[in-house]
Amino acid sequence: MNETLTKLKDAALSKLNQVETLNDLETVRVEYLSKKGHISLMMGKLRDLPNEERPAFGQIVNQVKQEVEQALYEKKQILEYAALLESLQKEHIDVTLPGYQFYQGSTHPLTQVIEDIEDLFMGMGYTVEEGPELENDHYNFEMMNLDKDHPARDMQDTFFVDEQMLLRTHTSPVQARTMLKMKGEPLKIICPGKVYRRDDDDPTHSHQFTQIEGLVIDKNITFAHLKDALLTMVRHLFGPERNIRLRPSYFPFTEPSVEVDVSYVKKDGSIGYIEILGAGLVHPNVLKMGGYDPEVYKGFAFGVGVERIAILKYNIDDIRHFYTNDIRFLNQFKGVNKI
Repeated sequence: MNETLTKLKDAALSKLNQVETLNDLETVRVEYLSKKGHISLMMGKLRDLPNEERPAFGQIVNQVKQEVEQALYEKKQILEYAALLESLQKEHIDVTLPGYQFYQGSTHPLTQVIEDIEDLFMGMGYTVEEGPELENDHYNFEMMNLDKDHPARDMQDTFFVDEQMLLRTHTSPVQARTMLKMKGEPLKIICPGKVYRRDDDDPTHSHQFTQIEGLVIDKNITFAHLKDALLTMVRHLFGPERNIRLRPSYFPFTEPSVEVDVSYVKKDGSIGYIEILGAGLVHPNVLKMGGYDPEVYKGFAFGVGVERIAILKYNIDDIRHFYTNDIRFLNQFKGVNKI
């Protein structure tokens, strides 16, 4: 049997010397060292030997196996190195060629407007608050002084999930939640986010749009504070030469309430005004429901549509451009980090 082992070893080493590819190397490994390979099967011969001869024979089989394994390992290293050199020569890279141009996206125009307004108001001491888009009727309507049968609810016709839950029609419920969280302490917040109303989509309306509302509650708040905040925002967005015009209006959650118009120069050189947002002093009922004593605290609130700001700033003719993900439209806003 020892002679047989020697012949197997010599045959295996001879074949390894002639191997030229990794596939051929694997064939030799399977032939001699796999579970059913010639050398591995020699261990099965132990049962045919007397007990006193088994240890010596097993040692010889293991030695032969180790020698073949070592030869196979060395041959594999040689073949892999040769394959690597061949691959490097085939994949030669000209380092003088220009590199790949990677596409870089840009911030969505609505996000640009939101971040710009956030930066402005955070610099004025406001904090940014957020809340759920699937909202409870209590926070969306009732805490905004719109009880169950209030006719003003028709102006905010929306999507109900059940009798109590709906897609919020404004970010005012964030104000309500924040008032309760503050437990009667003064606050200055803005609330950006998506809102929903059951409108027919057309160039100026969408069933989904983005809104930013502001709320300030403190002692000795007057209408002058509201006007100053609105004028600061308008001049930041559209330029220092712009002015605002306040027109009486009605909102259930503010009293008095105003529509806010911003000035612009017409083609004939005259000054015109276009409405951009609504505002007013916080209604005493809203203050009470939020945990504030209206005899001690006053407040002002405003709400602006982000799409309306972007439309006016960038002269966009259709609100639907913001939502269709047309790369031709979005590419126009590359590099426009601040409006």
